[in-house]
Amino acid sequence: MLIERILTSKVLKAIEPGKVAVVYGPRQVGKTTLLSELSKKLNEPHLKINGDQLKYREVLSSEDNQKLRGFIGNNKILIIDEAQRVPNIGLNLKIIVDNFSEVKLLVTGSASLDLAGKVSEPLTGRKKTFMLYPVSYQEIEKWQGSFEARQQLERWLIFGAYPEALTIESRRQREDYLAELVSSYLYKDMLDFGDIKKSDKIVDLLRLLAFQIGQEVAISELASNLALDRVTVEKYLDLLEKSFVIYKIGGFSRNLRKEIAKTDRYYFYDNGVRNALIENFNDIKLRGDKGQLWENFLLVERLKLNQNLGRRTNYYFWRTYDQKEIDLIEEREGKIYGFEFKWQGKIRPIVEKEFTQAYKGAEVETVNQDNFTDFLVP
Repeated sequence: MLIERILTSKVLKAIEPGKVAVVYGPRQVGKTTLLSELSKKLNEPHLKINGDQLKYREVLSSEDNQKLRGFIGNNKILIIDEAQRVPNIGLNLKIIVDNFSEVKLLVTGSASLDLAGKVSEPLTGRKKTFMLYPVSYQEIEKWQGSFEARQQLERWLIFGAYPEALTIESRRQREDYLAELVSSYLYKDMLDFGDIKKSDKIVDLLRLLAFQIGQEVAISELASNLALDRVTVEKYLDLLEKSFVIYKIGGFSRNLRKEIAKTDRYYFYDNGVRNALIENFNDIKLRGDKGQLWENFLLVERLKLNQNLGRRTNYYFWRTYDQKEIDLIEEREGKIYGFEFKWQGKIRPIVEKEFTQAYKGAEVETVNQDNFTDFLVP
């Protein structure tokens, strides 16, 4: 059964003349399926191609009005899957927008097209971007029902939310799928575009990050452990972000001298990917890292929800030098919201008191197993 994606209707509305709708997302997350569903809903002639195919790459990188016009023909919509594979795609999309005003454009990228230096400059002001995440809890509730979705929570924490991982029934097959994903597909674009000289270090870096979820990451420590220089580690982290493998949040600091602000924390876009990297698919009751799994799950699910609701949000963590901390700070619409993620228990009252005294009007709450659905489903 196909899992209905919330993004489908939003992208459909964004397909209009003079604009490029761009859907980003990790490999294997369902972008091609999304395009197929969108194609069924389009009432105009359209051409759908894959940027991985050489015959299409040649014409789409030609910068030639005549070739592009001949290629598009009488189609009103051009859909390009894996657009980051096409050299100079940004400039050629701009040519189409500028010269063929009736043509609508929809492209996907399994890496930020900025990674290949391909879209940002030419399409400034002409593109609308969306992020297709692994399947959200909200989408699962609609697919399975709220009771069944809640019953599957522990499976979600261990195997994540990639569409195929959700639909494979065999535990061993899910493990094999995720192992193959992290070994073959996850950072393919990064290796192609990022000028990576030591690809084995990428996996080593990700494993180090996998054990540091919910903790500030010291670049110098990573560099020492990997026997790399600081500049190279920073480059790899940036490339991993642009390949949608990891997500970075910084420290929140406005009022207190003792707040930690100049370090970052890294999270994985999917728990299953994280567990595959450390080769640990044990049940939750056997895990010593259940708090990290819970925090990673809730934070990324919140990113999905806020996008689905159209809420422009800045994300941070909050910590002081005397060890008071809140896992997630959301800043949106002029207000501050704090969320402490607890597998069991609640936030310490002294932490909530200090934060709300420093930031008048801020709201703080604990998210645990009893109330997490309220946090993830509108």
